[in-house]
Amino acid sequence: MDGKSVRNPVLEVLAGQSATTPPVWMMRQAGRYLPEYRELRAKAGSFLDLCFNPDMAAEVTLQPIRRFGFNAAILFSDILVIPHALGQTVRFAVGEGPQLAPLGDEAAIDRLPVNVDQAILAPVYETVRRVRTALDPSVALLGFCGAPWTVATYMIAGHGTPDQAPARLFAYRHPAAFGRLIDRLVDNSIVYLHRQIEAGADAVQLFDTWAGVLPPEEFVRWCIEPAARIVEGLRRLVPDVKVIGFPRGAGAMLGDYIDRVAVNAVSVDWMADRSMIRSRIQPKVAVQGNLDPLVLLAGGEALDRAVDRILAEFGSGRFIFNLGHGILPETPIAHVERMLARVRKG
Repeated sequence: MDGKSVRNPVLEVLAGQSATTPPVWMMRQAGRYLPEYRELRAKAGSFLDLCFNPDMAAEVTLQPIRRFGFNAAILFSDILVIPHALGQTVRFAVGEGPQLAPLGDEAAIDRLPVNVDQAILAPVYETVRRVRTALDPSVALLGFCGAPWTVATYMIAGHGTPDQAPARLFAYRHPAAFGRLIDRLVDNSIVYLHRQIEAGADAVQLFDTWAGVLPPEEFVRWCIEPAARIVEGLRRLVPDVKVIGFPRGAGAMLGDYIDRVAVNAVSVDWMADRSMIRSRIQPKVAVQGNLDPLVLLAGGEALDRAVDRILAEFGSGRFIFNLGHGILPETPIAHVERMLARVRKG
């Protein structure tokens, strides 16, 4: 069959269509809950070695598609590859999360190169090419990057914190320098996403995991405005590119986000007010989410009820079923299978 005639449910929703049975994928669907991932991860060396090995990264990206038949594959990589390619030391300590050499002052920001080293990121683009070649045309391939605010929080603090206070303090005390860091991340994110699309990504997602820690004025300055610039810059290069935004924890600011950031879909976390999203957000853009990863971990009737509620709220409109954040590593595979059966049964 000609690939151009094959339906791609995720791309159809991103183009504005509704589906009788919503397409489904999961954030972090390639990961530690899968034994095949753990086996490959043990052979890879460091986590970054796995991200930058196209053979392994492509295999990891494809593993959940083979096992579950999701409607989208998302590139296996990390949001911190851009700081790494800007020369900031990045490592992943087992059980501790990412560790970076923190940018402690304005001078450290200004010492960063203007542009990432594309030779460092070249293996990521090769992974995209290999996955797109291997995927059935009906399955969307999603590229991604971290949004500037979230990436900057790790660059400033050197690690994640409960409320990303180090970056918030830095932005209050040194707004001009912090703005220069955001500008650098915006410009490099546009190039990075564009090259993923050139390599074969069908759409991209912008992850702003720490958007919810910002008060409204700072949310506009550090979350909405940089995201809008990325989408605008990307559309100048690829006018019809499909973009999913994920300002996690946006709450009441979600309406402002979609009004000012020209995304095709917005991913919502499990804390979001579903009735508000159905009435105010879904008529404007597609919605993705918002199953609580903990209810997927719990399984059973609680999972069934949660899936049914989400389908009842969003299923009649433009909707992609997903989690409200990444799948937890301890989640049983049987629970994922139960979730998929429930969604696909309608």
